[in-house]
Amino acid sequence: MVKREYMLGNVAIARGIVEGGGQVISGYPGTPSSEIIGTLAGMKERNFYVEWSVNEKVALEVAAGAAMAGVRSVVTMKHVGLNVAADPLMTLAYTGVKGSMVIIVADDPSCHSSQNEQDTRRYSQFSLIPCLDPCTPQEAKDMMPYAFEISNKLQTPVIFRPTTRISHGKSDVELGPVKEDMPAADFQKDLERWVMVPKNARIQHPHLLELQKDILAELENSPWNELELSEGASVGVIASGIASVYAKEAVIRQGIDASFLKIGTYPVPEKKIRTLMENADRIIIFEEMEPVVEEQVRIIAQETGSDVEIIGKMPGPIPRIFELNTDVCADVLAEVLGLGRSDVPADTGEDFDYDRCRVELPMRPPVMCPGCSHRATFHVMKRVYGKNAIFPSDIGCYTLGIQSGTVDTTLCMGGSITVASGMYQAGETKPICCSIGDSTFFHTGMNGLLNAIYNKADITVTIVDNRTTAMTGHQPNPGMGKLATGEQTTEVCLETLCKGMGAGFVETVDPYDLNKAEEVFRKAKDYKGTSVVITEQLCVIDAKRSGIRRKPFTIDADKCVGCKKCVYLGCPAIEFDVETKKASINMMCTGCGVCDRLCMFEAISEVKK
Repeated sequence: MVKREYMLGNVAIARGIVEGGGQVISGYPGTPSSEIIGTLAGMKERNFYVEWSVNEKVALEVAAGAAMAGVRSVVTMKHVGLNVAADPLMTLAYTGVKGSMVIIVADDPSCHSSQNEQDTRRYSQFSLIPCLDPCTPQEAKDMMPYAFEISNKLQTPVIFRPTTRISHGKSDVELGPVKEDMPAADFQKDLERWVMVPKNARIQHPHLLELQKDILAELENSPWNELELSEGASVGVIASGIASVYAKEAVIRQGIDASFLKIGTYPVPEKKIRTLMENADRIIIFEEMEPVVEEQVRIIAQETGSDVEIIGKMPGPIPRIFELNTDVCADVLAEVLGLGRSDVPADTGEDFDYDRCRVELPMRPPVMCPGCSHRATFHVMKRVYGKNAIFPSDIGCYTLGIQSGTVDTTLCMGGSITVASGMYQAGETKPICCSIGDSTFFHTGMNGLLNAIYNKADITVTIVDNRTTAMTGHQPNPGMGKLATGEQTTEVCLETLCKGMGAGFVETVDPYDLNKAEEVFRKAKDYKGTSVVITEQLCVIDAKRSGIRRKPFTIDADKCVGCKKCVYLGCPAIEFDVETKKASINMMCTGCGVCDRLCMFEAISEVKK
C-alpha cells in the first residue's frame, strides 16, 4: 500500500533528501528555505549529519568537502545566500565532486521575505552547473533522489531551485523507499582536480565545457521535461517550474487547444523545444522572473531558421517581476489569442462578480512584537544620537526599526557595519550608529567589525542580541551554545570576540533598563574609534516558549494625560482612544516594562492580579 502524507513543501524536500541517502547536510537559515534543515535536525532517528553553518559560503564549503570525500551532501540557502556562496560555487564547477552534492537555493518571487527578486537559474547558466526546477511539493520530493544520482553519475554538483510557493505550499505527498546503502567517506588525492591553481584550472575549464554535452543528454530525457503534442494545434505553450502548473490550468480554463511543454531542468531540453516548434505557429512561454527559457527558445529558433512566433517577457506581455498565477496566465492567453477575458473558474459555468466581493483592508505594516527588546534599543539609540544621526542597519527582524526612525540603510547580510564605515571614511561628520543582529554578526558582521577597527572608523556598532535567529524561525547560532539538533556546544561570547578583534570600547547592557542603556550609549558615542554596544535580552517569543512569564502592565486612565509618549514607542500592545484622549494597554502586553519607565506621570503599573 502506497503511503501518503500531507506535508509542507520544505518537509517534502527534507523527505526527498532522506530517500536519496543524504549523509551531510549544511545550510544557513533563510526564508523560504529554513524548514528543510529544521525538519532534518528534528528527526529523532537519523543516520546523517546536519548543521546550521555560520553563513552560506561556509555551508557550501562544508558540503563540498563531504562530496569530495565521496559521500552524498546537501547545502541549503535562499537566493540571496547564493551570492555569499558564489566564490566557492564557481570553482566547485571546475573541480566537480566525487560523491553527490545538491545545492538547494529557494527563490522568492514577489519578495515575500527578501530584499530583491533574484533568479537562481542565472547562476546555473553562469556556473555551468545543471539545475532542477520542481513544479509541486511531490515533484520536489521525487527530484531529490534523482539529483543525487545525476550528480554522482556526472560528477558535478546540481542546483535545486524551489520557489516560495513550492517551499511553503502544502499537498499530499506520496512517499518512496529510503536509500540504505550509502557510500563511506574516502578522499582520494588528485592534485590536478582538487587544487585549483591556475595550471590546473586551465585544464579543468575545457573539461567543464565538454561535460555540458553529457549534462544536456542526461536532462533531455529526464522525467521532469514533458511534451504533450496536440495534433493540429497551432499554439504551443512552454512553462517551467511552478509556472507550468499555473499555465496548464489557464489553458484548460480558457478552453485552448494547445501543445504543452513542461520544463523542469536546465539546460533546457533542446530536442523537445525543436519538436514543439515544428508543430506550432506560435509559442507562448510562461516562467517566473527572468526570461531564461525564452532566451534559449529564441536562440534555438534562430539556429534552426524557424519562423515560429515567440511570445514571452521580451518585451511582453508576460511580466518580468513578481509571481505568476493562474489568473495572470489566463489573461495573457486571452490577450495573445484574442479571447474574452475569463474570470470564471474552469469547473463552473456561472458568472461571478469578483469586484463585488473585494474588500478594502486597512494598511497593516509589519511591526516588531509587543515587548521586543529591539524597540527599547532603538528608542535609546535615537535619544542618545539624535534624529539627525545616521543609522545603517542590517537583515533581520530588527529591520522593522525603520518605523522607529533608526534604520536608514539596509543593503545585505552584514552590510550595516561596512556601510557605516564607508560613510565615516567618506568624511561624514554626523554621528553614525549602526545595528546588526547576533546571528547576522556571526554570519558576515565579524569581518565588517574587524575592518572598521583596523581602519579606525569612528562609529558605534550596536549588536542587538536576542539570543536566536528570530527572523527565519528561531534557529540556533554560535552565541547560543547549542547545535541545530539541540545538542550543547561552545557558547561564543560576543563581548570577548569583539574585544579580541581590538575594539577599545565594548559593553553589554539590558535594553529594558533604559537608564543604564542610555548611559552606555552615551559613553559609546563619546568614545573616539569603533565602539561596540551589545544589547542582550531574550527574544520575547522564545521567552514565552521557555516558560518565562512577566506580569503585564496597565494604564490608570485617571493619571493618563494623553501625552502619547508611550504610544510613540510603537508597541502593538499600547492603544490610544482619540475620543477620550487616553492610552490603554491591551492583552498583547508581555510585561517588558519599557512603557512604565517612559511614563512621567506614573500612570503605568504592573497588573496586580
